[in-house]
Amino acid sequence: MKPHVLLAEVATPAGDQLALYSHDDNFFLKANGVQLMTSAAQAPEEELARLGCAPLRPAAQPHVLIGGLGLGFTLAEACRALPQKGARFTVAEVIPELVSWNKTHLAHLHPGVWEDPRVAIHRGDVRDLIGRRQEAYNVILLDADNSPEAFLGQNNDPLSTLEGLQELSAALKAGGILAIWSASGDPGIEQRLSRAGFEVSRAEVPAAHRGQRKRRHIIWIARNGEYQPKRHSQKP
Repeated sequence: MKPHVLLAEVATPAGDQLALYSHDDNFFLKANGVQLMTSAAQAPEEELARLGCAPLRPAAQPHVLIGGLGLGFTLAEACRALPQKGARFTVAEVIPELVSWNKTHLAHLHPGVWEDPRVAIHRGDVRDLIGRRQEAYNVILLDADNSPEAFLGQNNDPLSTLEGLQELSAALKAGGILAIWSASGDPGIEQRLSRAGFEVSRAEVPAAHRGQRKRRHIIWIARNGEYQPKRHSQKP
């Protein structure tokens, strides 16, 4: 049996241990010894991006905000889903070492992503960008409970409250999409999304492309009203 190989680890400012392992061509992210995610079960991360970005395929310059980098699968799938040159992808990540690990140990999993000029990293919490409201986004992609930030207590829970969802609505353009992935579910989130002004649908996706297909995760797709195309002034 091949051993698990420790590739990198870091102690967070709060004293938690985050570590990246490899085993038999797969990669695992662990927090305080507990496995958070693996490259062998990336289906929900990819579906989050695919379902969230699909409505924006016709847009010329969509801007996507991703809360947390993880193992990079959501970012890579978003780049594939929106191949237009005018698209932009901003990833908010509070753990800078995760960015370094993705660019080194994991770079071969997503060829070309880190050379893509459309990709930008914000070193900080996704709530920082949402609260600034300097620019409205077309798509916001969030992992509700399976990210390193969530496990280490730096999570997006305040964003799942009614007030947080209203902030997310204010950060989206009209017709924009908020997509939220959860492995554990949230019985009241659909009602809160509706109260925040979203039109909500729900998708159940397999936890993995193979092996754990019977286990299902939930992705909520919430639309922020109707899309309003830009009006061009007509010359007299």
